Amino acid sequence: MDTLNQTRVTEFVFLGPTDNWVLEILFFMAFSAIYVLTLLGNILIIIATVFTPSLHTPMYFFLSNLSFIDICHSSVTVPKMLEGLLLERKTISFDNCITQLFFLHVFACAEIFLLIIMAYDRYVAICTPLHYPNVMNMRVCVQLVFALWLGGTVHSLGQTFLTIRLPYCGPNIIDSYFCDVPLVIKLACTDTYLTGILIVSNSGTISLTCFLAVVTSYTVILVSLRKHSAEGRWKALSTCSAHFMVVALFFGPCIFIYTRPDTSFSIDKVVSVFYTVVTPLLNPFIYTLRNEEVKSAMKQLRQRQVFFTKSYI
Repeated sequence: MDTLNQTRVTEFVFLGPTDNWVLEILFFMAFSAIYVLTLLGNILIIIATVFTPSLHTPMYFFLSNLSFIDICHSSVTVPKMLEGLLLERKTISFDNCITQLFFLHVFACAEIFLLIIMAYDRYVAICTPLHYPNVMNMRVCVQLVFALWLGGTVHSLGQTFLTIRLPYCGPNIIDSYFCDVPLVIKLACTDTYLTGILIVSNSGTISLTCFLAVVTSYTVILVSLRKHSAEGRWKALSTCSAHFMVVALFFGPCIFIYTRPDTSFSIDKVVSVFYTVVTPLLNPFIYTLRNEEVKSAMKQLRQRQVFFTKSYI
């Protein structure tokens, strides 16, 4: 508590993606469009999953949860960035910075655990299809989703504690557009080497270990596909390739950022933009463009909308 009472910094200043006002306007328009598409795309997936009986399966239950997490993950950082692009001085209060940091890690860690669950779901469905209804029933799916939210919250509480326990009494400029643990602890008025090691052992290890677990799962799936028919192999490959694209797009930036204590590169800001802005948009497009069942559900929803609109008129 004494450490918190010694905190002098009341706000942080973001440098943002650029200091060129012309580029800021262009970035504002581009990121606004991406954010709107992210919201619409992921909301459509959730609606299609809820109102299409054929999608009431564990895989699409997890997919709708992924869409919800992507909406939340993007909303933690993008609105504040869009606001900053229109302002000359981009600031955030200390309390709001810690709040943003906390929820950023809640949703990011929840997505990491969800991607592992989705990989396990595909493993059971493809490698042990006869046991799939018993292993991945709805009760188990709900329990797994509860566990991933609990795990994400516990992880984020640890990261937040490591951040707020440090004294902040000097520099307050963050070379980014959002608050994150590696960015904030650099501004502490004390040696943060041990804190950096703890962050790597937490965020870095979770990212790398979970990525290797997902890769192992999909490797086993690919090996087992040799026993399936040509049609079964194609369907499984189509689903798994879409899942793995999401995994690679999400885990790549996480591993790059959180496995380097006290080290920063000029490309970090670009990686952060891709990780927080672009990836949540790509997920719905990857699943809708490569998944015939989702596309069929979207068409059915559109036909229902047209029918009800004509009936109303």
